[in-house]
Amino acid sequence: MTASTTWKVGPLAEASGLTVRTLHHWDTIGLLSPSRRTAGGHREYTEDDIVRLYQVLALRGLGLGLESIALCLDSGVDPVRVLRDHRASVEEALTALEALRQRLVHIEDEVADGRAPTTEAVLAALRATGAAGPAAERALRQHLDDDRIRALGAHAAALGPAAHYLLEVEWPALYRRAEALRVSGTPPTTAAVRKLVARMDELSALFSGGDATISAGVRAAWRADPAALSGEATARPGRWDDLADYLDAARKGEGA
Repeated sequence: MTASTTWKVGPLAEASGLTVRTLHHWDTIGLLSPSRRTAGGHREYTEDDIVRLYQVLALRGLGLGLESIALCLDSGVDPVRVLRDHRASVEEALTALEALRQRLVHIEDEVADGRAPTTEAVLAALRATGAAGPAAERALRQHLDDDRIRALGAHAAALGPAAHYLLEVEWPALYRRAEALRVSGTPPTTAAVRKLVARMDELSALFSGGDATISAGVRAAWRADPAALSGEATARPGRWDDLADYLDAARKGEGA
């Protein structure tokens, strides 16, 4: 594709395996908007738009929702990281498929020889179809025991590459948005603040597995050592105490 090449929505939908309706929706929500319009108002996607489309599809393939994807891309997520994580997820899928292929070949050979496949071989074939840095870990260990630290790690590992984007991009961005609203004097009960809190709590549930003790421990660690948890060396406990109180007020519906 040359620098001057543009794509209309129909051909792009066909080439990408998406529907025209999906591309229209992504344009409406600001996730992927065409950079050009014809004199007649028709959408035209440029090379830069195609690059963003790839990033959207790659992040979606890693398990991120559309809102998370938009936040990551608008926050300037490292494109090399996206490529590396996408490649890793493809390689993991290929490994799983190869394991499944080997199991199916084994079952096929057994059936061809007139032998009934073992129960374990069949179950194995059926099964086949189917993160915090050192500073943060030290801070968390002040508030969580070893079992819950391991559980937290297991839940993060289960999320795969998506954990990086949720922890290191989306979560800090949500806190920055909430802090901006607090500083501006926005009441914690407004829809904008409560929406942010709801998303924070969704992320908390993903990493805690719904364990209230883990969630409480993580919040306590944020209060005690915000620099370690946020990765921002300038984060001060006093400021984060104020923000934590603000977010708790939003959860309780206070401050109306």
